[in-house]
Amino acid sequence: MSKRDLKKYLASLDKQQMEEQLLELYDKFSDVKVFYDFVFNPKEEKLIQEAKVKISNEYFPIKSKRPKTRRSVAQKIIKHFLVLGVDAFAVADIMLYTIEIALKYSAKREVRYASFFKSFQNSYEQVVHYVIANGIVTDYRKRILDVYNEVNRQKWENSYEFEHIKDQLD
Repeated sequence: MSKRDLKKYLASLDKQQMEEQLLELYDKFSDVKVFYDFVFNPKEEKLIQEAKVKISNEYFPIKSKRPKTRRSVAQKIIKHFLVLGVDAFAVADIMLYTIEIALKYSAKREVRYASFFKSFQNSYEQVVHYVIANGIVTDYRKRILDVYNEVNRQKWENSYEFEHIKDQLD
């Protein structure tokens, strides 16, 4: 069904039928429930704290001994935040937090996988583009530069690419 057809269908419904449809969607689909729960009660601070706990648990687990180091966990959280329409400052904070946790992990343990460095290069590029697109560079410039400096200090194999990405801030 196209968006145009959906608009026609919705226009043909009266108010009560529309309410019934929305309630049915709310009951059937958890994504709709999550969306409406967020819209009517946006506890962004709680969401951010829960996200940070999940991300840090990937690198510094509380229950198990081995870290999983899955960047995909953070990417899913970021995507979820974008879909919900969470404030740009909160999204940028989570993006940077993900990289900062990975830097702490790589400072404590030797990482040999090029894919680890490449994936966080992609995350770095993503956050730089995001803060530029949302006009919040001045609020996050220091943290972005701190990430770049730590990458250089740890002598990551792709630090030159990080420098190239960092230069986009200017």
